[in-house]
Amino acid sequence: MVTDVDGNHFLDVTSAFGVVGVGHNHPRVVSAVQAQASKLLHGMGDVHPSEVKVRLCERIAGLVPLPQAQTILGQNGGDAVEAALKTAMLATGRPGILAFENGYHGLTYGALDVTARADFRGPFQAQLGGFTKHLPFGCSLAVIKEHLQAHRPGAVLAEPIQGRGGIVVPPPGWLRGLRELCTETGTLLILDEIFTGWGRTGSWFACQHEDVLPDILCIGKAMGGGLPISACVASAELMSVWGISTGEALHTSTFLGNPLACAAALAALDILEEENLPNRAVVQGKVFAEGLRRLQAEFPDLITEVRGRGLMLGLEMASPALALPLVPAALRAGLIVLPAGDGRVLEFVPPLVITTEQIDWCLETMRTLLTEAT
Repeated sequence: MVTDVDGNHFLDVTSAFGVVGVGHNHPRVVSAVQAQASKLLHGMGDVHPSEVKVRLCERIAGLVPLPQAQTILGQNGGDAVEAALKTAMLATGRPGILAFENGYHGLTYGALDVTARADFRGPFQAQLGGFTKHLPFGCSLAVIKEHLQAHRPGAVLAEPIQGRGGIVVPPPGWLRGLRELCTETGTLLILDEIFTGWGRTGSWFACQHEDVLPDILCIGKAMGGGLPISACVASAELMSVWGISTGEALHTSTFLGNPLACAAALAALDILEEENLPNRAVVQGKVFAEGLRRLQAEFPDLITEVRGRGLMLGLEMASPALALPLVPAALRAGLIVLPAGDGRVLEFVPPLVITTEQIDWCLETMRTLLTEAT
């Protein structure tokens, strides 16, 4: 729930861009930040790492599905993607990247090159590296294999489910096939789980639905419980390509491993685990999806598809002209919802703590708005 300056209350079914998986201002996150603020506000990144940063890296290593995982922390999703791209370059010596249409990976220049959004890329095209080739998301594995063999990129970068691209779920087995092709061709597989990770789809990470292990995992958003933090994670063997520092670090930043963000992340991960929020995403996601499908059945001329997994759901409307006006209309009714894809998809990605009563209220509010739109 969100309250504005005038005292109006809103139900947030966006998780504030997927960030507040454990809910807005969870008291344990707030308490952890307050306690850390009384000890140390700022640590010196990788020069003098704080104790709380070390604990977070150890905690991440114990939760991600990677062997002997090591972590490069960042402040946002773009940071994690940039670190992954650099790791792939050091490991393979091959600068090319295969990514996918409608994919979103951030807006810093390296991340923007792999992001497939003409509106974001257009003004800066002349300054982009041009090292990325984009193929349709979920396309034939034979087409992907042909590209990997012909162009030998250093890595393939994909979201297990495209978020900002419109809550797009690939065909069953596609992610596993991608893993097999990467292994076969000596290409690293980078999975961007910044949006899908930390229980959003019903498992800790969306790749686990197909028992797929990436070479490099990008995580963030819900990990920080509301504070800005992200991570690029890979096995110790792969991370060894960075070598031993001989002075200046090859990849660092002033606020790397900020103590407040690390403390918030530790609290958020404890909440996710102790309250079994990935499983809650399965249960509440089923309730939400069934309700959205009832709306589709009631308004077949307006709604063309309901898709997603867990509490990462998309309602595709017949056109952007139908979908986009619903966003401000919903806000006036007390519901925070966002568009995705080309504007015809409405995202329903609420905090994992959402109640059945709140889901019911959301669905009834949408029903009223759709009735008014007919």
